[in-house]
Amino acid sequence: MDSYENSIDADLPDFNVLLKEEDDSIEKKEQLQVQELSDWLDANPYINGCKAYDSLHFFLRTCKFDVERAKMKLKTFYQMRAERTEWFDNCDPMLPEIQELLTLGVFLPVDGVDDQQRKVVIIRTAAHDPKRHSQNNVFKTSKMILDLLLKFEPDNCARGIVAIMDMQGVQLGHALQLNPKLIKRSVESWTAYPCQPKILEFTNAPRHVNLFLNTFRVFMTTKIRSRVVVRREGTMVKCKQLPMDLGGQGPSYKELAMKWKRLLEQNADFYVEQGKYKSLVKR
Repeated sequence: MDSYENSIDADLPDFNVLLKEEDDSIEKKEQLQVQELSDWLDANPYINGCKAYDSLHFFLRTCKFDVERAKMKLKTFYQMRAERTEWFDNCDPMLPEIQELLTLGVFLPVDGVDDQQRKVVIIRTAAHDPKRHSQNNVFKTSKMILDLLLKFEPDNCARGIVAIMDMQGVQLGHALQLNPKLIKRSVESWTAYPCQPKILEFTNAPRHVNLFLNTFRVFMTTKIRSRVVVRREGTMVKCKQLPMDLGGQGPSYKELAMKWKRLLEQNADFYVEQGKYKSLVKR
């Protein structure tokens, strides 16, 4: 009996070996796809995109390893960075206007992930003073933080972004800053980035919020529009590290603001490098 069982065992494949061979095959395929993207950027120098392996692999991954889709995303992303000079030029975290907005905490990545392993960010729509801070500088600061977040946590971000828009304290002045042209550009930037918003939750929303959101909805794709949630208070997002300001157990808004302000200051060289990559030809 033992010899019979041993002969069966000898005939069975080593599943660890099979799994490793499969992993190696997938990795090799992805390497070839990344090389194809790099070659495509070489053939289209006007896109002027970053050809670092990690960067191209991130675009590929968030496009579900569809090379043609990744090419379109790269083209759109770097075109946006060229056209929106007010957001992507002179991204120096030490600029006084950026320092103020970092201290206020207008855009706060939450520590950890939600129950579906997606990255949670909080956008405090009324943290700034509309009489003192321009909406473009608010967007610029937010993009700077998002860019660094993608560098630090590519795996979490690749699974999607869950955005909580905390509207606590919003006033008419905040709404007046967002004219239709600026709203359109903001919405377009969401889809231009390689990581997609899986939830756009507006919380602490005033009664008249739909009058404001209807303008946003006009420029949203059907898919993005279906991901919008509006709440009078609280959040549906399940994340252990939500700030105590939203009823969670994680660091406060103030603590998160201090953390990300420090991180941006420590990574000033990152923004110098990032600034090199944007399309050379404008539409």
